[in-house]
Amino acid sequence: INAEYMGRIGMLRSIGAFGRRVHRAWTARCCSGIAAAAPYNCAVEGSTKEKPTHVPASADVVIIGGGAIGTSTAYHLAKLGVRNIVLLEGNQLSSGTTHHSAGLLWRLRPSDVEVELNGRTWDLARTDGELERETGISAGWNGNGGLFIASTRERLEEYRRLNTFGKYVGIPSEVLTPREARDVHPLIATDDMVGALYSPLDGTIEPAGLVAAYTKGARLGGATVVENCPVTGIATQAGAVHGVRTPFGFIRTNIIVNCAGVWARKVGALAGVNVPLLTYRHAYVVTKKVPGLEVGHPNIRDHDGSVYLKKQGEALSIGGYEMNPILWENVPDNFAFSLVDLDWDVFSAHLQNHFKRVPSLEKIGLQSTVCGPESFTPDHKPLMGPVPELKGFFLGCGFNSGGIMLSGGCGEQLAHWVRDGHPIHDMFSYDITRFHNSYTNNDRWITERSHESYARNYAIVWPNDEPLAGRGLRKSPLQPVLQAQGAVYGEKLGNERPNYFTADGSKVAVPAYDYYGAYAPSPPKHAENLYAHRLEQDYTFGFPWSHDAVGREHIATRTTAGVFDQQGLGKLVVTGRDAPAAMEWLCTNKIGGKPPGATTYTALCNRFGRTEADLTVSQIEWPGIGPVSSSAKSPMFYVATSSASGQHDLSWMRRVFDTYKFDVSVHDASDDLSVIGLMGRRSRDILRALMPQSAAHTLDDAAFPFSTNRLLEIAGRRVGAIRITYVGELGWELHMARDDAQHVYEAIMHVGGPLGAVNAGYRAINSLSMEKGYRHWHSDLRADDTPLENGLAFVCKLASPIDFLGKEALLKQKAKGLTRRLAYFTIDELVPLWGLETVYRNGETCGFIRRAAFGHSLGKSIGFGYVNRGDNGIADNDYVLKAEYEIESFGRRLPAKVSLQALFDPKNERIKGNY
Repeated sequence: INAEYMGRIGMLRSIGAFGRRVHRAWTARCCSGIAAAAPYNCAVEGSTKEKPTHVPASADVVIIGGGAIGTSTAYHLAKLGVRNIVLLEGNQLSSGTTHHSAGLLWRLRPSDVEVELNGRTWDLARTDGELERETGISAGWNGNGGLFIASTRERLEEYRRLNTFGKYVGIPSEVLTPREARDVHPLIATDDMVGALYSPLDGTIEPAGLVAAYTKGARLGGATVVENCPVTGIATQAGAVHGVRTPFGFIRTNIIVNCAGVWARKVGALAGVNVPLLTYRHAYVVTKKVPGLEVGHPNIRDHDGSVYLKKQGEALSIGGYEMNPILWENVPDNFAFSLVDLDWDVFSAHLQNHFKRVPSLEKIGLQSTVCGPESFTPDHKPLMGPVPELKGFFLGCGFNSGGIMLSGGCGEQLAHWVRDGHPIHDMFSYDITRFHNSYTNNDRWITERSHESYARNYAIVWPNDEPLAGRGLRKSPLQPVLQAQGAVYGEKLGNERPNYFTADGSKVAVPAYDYYGAYAPSPPKHAENLYAHRLEQDYTFGFPWSHDAVGREHIATRTTAGVFDQQGLGKLVVTGRDAPAAMEWLCTNKIGGKPPGATTYTALCNRFGRTEADLTVSQIEWPGIGPVSSSAKSPMFYVATSSASGQHDLSWMRRVFDTYKFDVSVHDASDDLSVIGLMGRRSRDILRALMPQSAAHTLDDAAFPFSTNRLLEIAGRRVGAIRITYVGELGWELHMARDDAQHVYEAIMHVGGPLGAVNAGYRAINSLSMEKGYRHWHSDLRADDTPLENGLAFVCKLASPIDFLGKEALLKQKAKGLTRRLAYFTIDELVPLWGLETVYRNGETCGFIRRAAFGHSLGKSIGFGYVNRGDNGIADNDYVLKAEYEIESFGRRLPAKVSLQALFDPKNERIKGNY
């Protein structure tokens, strides 16, 4: 009867309301006998149902949550030598979302960091892996491989990109024809396929076995694990964690790690901490025995059908990501080892795609259903690291159904974060500070973005992807003006910012989110969405629709002037008695001994010499400009940083100042001020025309040299002007009160328009900056790179007696010599680079492209990547430059040229005003 039901789903759903009524009747008659049960043993070896009589009085670290992430964190903390660890689980180990996980592990990811994280889990969990050797407990590893199905040419290109990237990171894979794919898995239908990607190292993990192994390993390292012990309160003192309350006593601690899964938001609320996630009902079903299914058949991910099929013994577990998931607003605290009835109206949307891929399933029937709560985040990435609001409170939650796969790597990184203050890898994509704290409790943003991330989980990862959901949080005062002139907006850290301007100036507004019509009629689906259409035109691995528009802005900036709305820049103000000493310790470059008016480009490092930020620091005297109004009597340092990392940099600075006991305050003025960038050879002429005639000479090189700042009067408004550039041209950043932005902008365009000044967006900035070799933190300069490897030794005061954070580590690295160097690559063939392309040196892999753009002045694609010396020898100039290079893009090797200096104006004549 199950088979009969499943075979009629598509027909019944296709005939409207009547069909849905019949469908519900069939569901009631045919599915009431199908058990809701996970397809494996859920009990964790060594777990208990008994309640404790007491808890330890104190702990160095308290971990809340006994699932895969919590137990992995405890295990890795113990491995690092932390002994007084207490893990609290409100019910039994793995009883939350972990117990019903599908346990899939996919090795290939579009990120070297995620490859490392998944690889750590693979090393731990595989047969005879680290966990089994240490604990004697098997994690139930089944290394049957993975098969990724492509039904479109664009999807196959995405797989070619992963295959190419895998050659550098050491993950074997093969792009297959449909016939070859069927040889690997004879049960699949291939008539609609254009190809597939086979990844033989993929597999599955049994959740209970994994948690049991983590737990035993943690206990062997001295950790205490307390089950059936809910957390009832969190005590704080002076803005820091003080302890944890339970029904069985109070635990004094300075560090809490929130690994509570779907209950993480509730745990955060106990401490006044925002945890931006929500819970959806997420499901899969287990079939009866599948004839012809053999031991070596791989798991299947059919991204274009938004479904997966996992080998489960002689059966298949089949699931997917629907467009209309069911929100679960309050999961009961006692929802342990529990599931809910499957909503067939929602899930049946997947079944036709399952049947389409494996036709024999239509006649097999079901064994059980698995529908439980899963936590999802606004960008489908976990929430990790120390929170901005409360010292000592860490997150390890929101794993979007990927907790088993990521548990090994993320638990290890969390352990380092807790012990050392920062992880080993560049974890910014998972760091809670990738979101601005001003909106992490915004329910509209959390709900909209989490839905979009869930519904588009299997969508192609396009290079120029932008969200439709959760928009309009942080707007520039220039947005209505620029939108009316054809600005096509993107979003970073909640900031709306122009990506580019359409050639015809047509207005492209960002509409309210309609949930892709998934819940129509409320809200209704937009009849027309020009903004979504503009985005889709750029969704390609070729040159995007906006390519020519970006090129026009780029060339205009090089030849006349570009006007950039840079409202989104992070703007931080440092004041206080110890401000000069604090900034000198924080920054790699020399800050002290300079008069007001000095602006300094610098890196910020952690104690291991790895780069936590790059930014500019200005000592200012700008009276009358809101929160940066200052005078010589009270030194003020004004920090301008990337629009994507403002919250991260603010949090890092505050942690450093607190750790080293500096008496300073850091104010976030990001939303209080506006910034207009005026860049190009005519920029000085435009500004002079807007200044009092008596002051026009103050823009001369002698009066206003590069890397300085002044208070100016522009169009009758007070403006803090910084002569700096991220595009490689003569120019100024103009910082002003928000209320003055439109007036100043209109004045600039009134004078500059006839001279050829144009509006320009952030894609032009990216292209211009890459021609000049300027870095972008979190891409070519990351928290796992040092300034020396990145070519930024010139901003490190290593020869000075002045100490700074990370100096000792950098001096050691300099003495030992560099084993890798950042280099600039170009290709002559007219094809785009997007990042993740593998780089070959003399025929051997040596790195991959971290960041890429088309250089419109050069007329060719540019890529930044590290040349790694595999034998750990010294990667000196000769090693990098005296070699032959190729870049593999989508399976094709292209001859490449390499350079260690800027590709455009390497002598910096233009920024000096010498044209």
